[in-house]
Amino acid sequence: MTSDYIHLEHDGKLLLVNNEGEGPAIPELGRIEWEGENFLIRLPTVEEVSEMGIDWDMKRKNNIILGETEKKVIIATPKIKWPENWAWKDSVISDSAVDPVARESVYRTIHRVVSKVIIQNEENMILMAKVKRGFFTGCWTLPGGFVDYGEHPRVGAVREALEELGIHIEISDKQGESGDIVEGEDEVIVQENIFTSEGINWLSFTYKCNLDISIEEITPKEDEIEEAKWFTKSDALRNAVSIFDRDAILKIKE
Repeated sequence: MTSDYIHLEHDGKLLLVNNEGEGPAIPELGRIEWEGENFLIRLPTVEEVSEMGIDWDMKRKNNIILGETEKKVIIATPKIKWPENWAWKDSVISDSAVDPVARESVYRTIHRVVSKVIIQNEENMILMAKVKRGFFTGCWTLPGGFVDYGEHPRVGAVREALEELGIHIEISDKQGESGDIVEGEDEVIVQENIFTSEGINWLSFTYKCNLDISIEEITPKEDEIEEAKWFTKSDALRNAVSIFDRDAILKIKE
C-alpha cells in the first residue's frame, strides 16, 4: 500500500524528490516538456523521509482529490535548520513536470485572504447582506469578499461595500497602513482557519466603521446581493452563517 505523501515545508522551502525517492529535487521554472510519460518530481513518502533521517511534526492531513484519485498529504514542519538546498515553494507550480499532487498541495497551503466590515449605525445595529451566489448563497453575511492582488484588506473592505451595496464607507487607519492616515478607533479582527478536509486555508480581516444610512439608500448589486438589512447584534449573530462573521461580531467593541 502506498504511503501518505509528506508536504515538508520550512520558511518557504519544500522537500521534493524524484521518482526513485531521491532528493532534494529542484523544479525548473517554466518547464512544459520532458522525456518520458511520468512526472519527474513529487512529494516524498513517509518512508522516504524516514530514510533521509528527517524528524517532523505533523500540523494536519489534507485530502487531495484529482479526478477520481484521492491522495492523503501530511502537512508537516521538519525539525532541521533552514534547508538551503530544498526547492522554493513558489517555484513548484511553474514546472509542469512536478506531480499534480505536489502542485495542488502548494496551492492548498496558500492563504485565501478575505476582508469584511461591520457597519453600525447610531443605534448600534449591524448591516448585513443576503447573498445570491458563492459559498453562502441565500444566507446573511457581513459585507466583504476576496482581497485583490496588491490590495490592502482595508481598501478591499471599502471596495466590497461599494460594489455589493453601493455605499461609501471610511475605515479608520491611524497608522496609515493602507496609504493615507484616517483618524478614528482602529478596530480589526484577524482570523485564520481551515474548514474542510481539503485543507484550503482562509485568512480573514474584519474591520468596523459607522454609517447612518437608510435601507432605501442602499443599492444591492443585482447579480450578487438579494437584499440588505439592519440587525441588532443578537439578531446578526443569530442569522450569520460564517464562523468568521460570528466571531468578529462577538469580539468587536460596542
